[in-house]
Amino acid sequence: MEAFKQYITQYTPLLNTEWALIQSKLTTLELPPNHVILKEGAICRWLYFVEEGLLRFYRNKDGRTVSKFFTLAPYCFTEQQSFSRGLPSNNAIETLEPCLIYAMPRSVAFELLETVPHWGAFIRKLLQEVQYNTEQLLEAFQYQTAEARYRAWLAEGSPLLERVPLQHLASYLGIAPASLSRIRKKLAQEGRQSA
Repeated sequence: MEAFKQYITQYTPLLNTEWALIQSKLTTLELPPNHVILKEGAICRWLYFVEEGLLRFYRNKDGRTVSKFFTLAPYCFTEQQSFSRGLPSNNAIETLEPCLIYAMPRSVAFELLETVPHWGAFIRKLLQEVQYNTEQLLEAFQYQTAEARYRAWLAEGSPLLERVPLQHLASYLGIAPASLSRIRKKLAQEGRQSA
């Protein structure tokens, strides 16, 4: 659990007594690939930290599964709208790789907001980061083509390109797997021509 402590301290200092209390509220989960953590339509009652592994958030739309985004370790995650408001989730969450996850019940996470000052600071800063990342994703989808977004992943050396199955990457980009294969082939040819 030391990785979670280090993760929190990236956002805010943490007293040893605060960490001891936080740590005592966590449950350890070791999950296999393709394990559904949250079903679409269920209420998310947990805050999670993934120490090892990769997750996919998705929803079913018109008879097909659409990937919304991916979460790489180490990171905190939940289904934010469902968790915050106690409403049924529009999304599902599944593991794409074996995952080591720490889980905290929703009631405890909210209780800690009142009793552990640095926990409250951590959650506020994390929510700001999530909001910023969401805005960046929306902007990319609004103004960039699927090929441009894929090129950006290549340029930044995103580990998602190696770790996420092709069909999930394609659905995230909003295109068919065959279209993504054509984009990859085109970029590989461009790479060979410039070499």
